[in-house]
Amino acid sequence: MIRINLSSLAPPKTKRGGKRAAAAVSTPGEGSSTVVLALVFFVILLAAMGGWTYIVKLQAEKLEADWRKVQAENARLAEVKAQYEASKRKADLYQRRVKVVDDLKEAQKGPVNLLNLVAETVNKTDAVWLDTMTSDGKSLNFTGMALSADAVADLMANLRKSGQFKSVEIKETSQDATVKEVQAFKFELICEIGFSSKVQKQQT
Repeated sequence: MIRINLSSLAPPKTKRGGKRAAAAVSTPGEGSSTVVLALVFFVILLAAMGGWTYIVKLQAEKLEADWRKVQAENARLAEVKAQYEASKRKADLYQRRVKVVDDLKEAQKGPVNLLNLVAETVNKTDAVWLDTMTSDGKSLNFTGMALSADAVADLMANLRKSGQFKSVEIKETSQDATVKEVQAFKFELICEIGFSSKVQKQQT
């Protein structure tokens, strides 16, 4: 007689709270955690973007403030430069005026010094006297009297040695017949004003 155990053919009974039930219940929990993680990531992303935007805004404000400082400094330097250039123009104008005054004074002293030089040279030359002296700015002409022709030659040599004349030439000489007591010579000299070539070589 064959016996069949029907209980072995029936599907196994599952207890409430078993593995299958646990598996069926766990699926909805995993989906909600994913959503939570996505929300957290989105919030973190927004916070990071907000922080970055704030940092960029601060840097932009700092750059703008630095730019305003640079513009203010450039304006100040431009004003200082303008004041310096104005002061320099005034100083240059003053220097030019001073130079003009000095040149005029020197020009006034030039003929006086030249006349003093000629007078001293004549005084140092024996037997020579001056009668007249004229100048046109380029040459000095004077007439005088000497006791001999050698005295006139000595005067011309002394004038050349002074170095103040480019050339010293005698224009005329003659014996003065009005002087009876001694032998006298009238003379006229033409002296070109300017340094002689010897003095120019020494200066160079």
